[in-house]
Amino acid sequence: MISFLAPILAVLFGIAIVLLYSKSNPLNLKLFLAFSGAFLLSTTIFELLPEVYSNLETKKIGVFIMGGILLQILLEFYSKGAEHGHLHQQDSNTKFPWFLFISLGIHAFFEGFPLKDYNNIIIGVVIHKIPIAVLITTYLLKSKLPKLQVALFLIVFTLMTPLGAVSSELFNIPPTVIYSINAVVIGMFFHISTIILFESSEGHHFNLNKILMIIGAVVLAYFI
Repeated sequence: MISFLAPILAVLFGIAIVLLYSKSNPLNLKLFLAFSGAFLLSTTIFELLPEVYSNLETKKIGVFIMGGILLQILLEFYSKGAEHGHLHQQDSNTKFPWFLFISLGIHAFFEGFPLKDYNNIIIGVVIHKIPIAVLITTYLLKSKLPKLQVALFLIVFTLMTPLGAVSSELFNIPPTVIYSINAVVIGMFFHISTIILFESSEGHHFNLNKILMIIGAVVLAYFI
């Protein structure tokens, strides 16, 4: 149940932040992104990666992880990097962003697969989803899209990760296939989290606040 509810609550919390605090500080969001990227990467390495390597052939794991990285790169051609905080406003755009909608939906669906067996991954996904939900909600509300389309976008985005989690539980999927999908998700997480870490500060330079956030996220992920 928590694997279903937690991602929903994370997105709703992100939406609420935008609605209640529309003038939030971008610097704080960048630091939150840095923390979320470091935490997601750490929980993937500490928890998800060892489990996959214990249940699949090593070379196949490498293929699936690289496949996940390549899949995420492909999705980002259409989402323009929204999964890791890149979402540029186009005030003149009045057409429904189908490419963004579909690519974010695919990404969110896949990231739901590991949630049923890994509590720390749930926390990592939740922390990752909050700032992304803030960015996407801000983008949609500032666009000229009809409110109904904005609401539809956010509802589907909210439900895709829980749908992935439910699919991995309800359908009789062989364990080998589940671990293979998890390896693909590892690749997606690797790509997203590392991009966040290198792009969450101005000028692509590390600063003390960002370093402290990253260290704190790694330590928390290790001991949690």
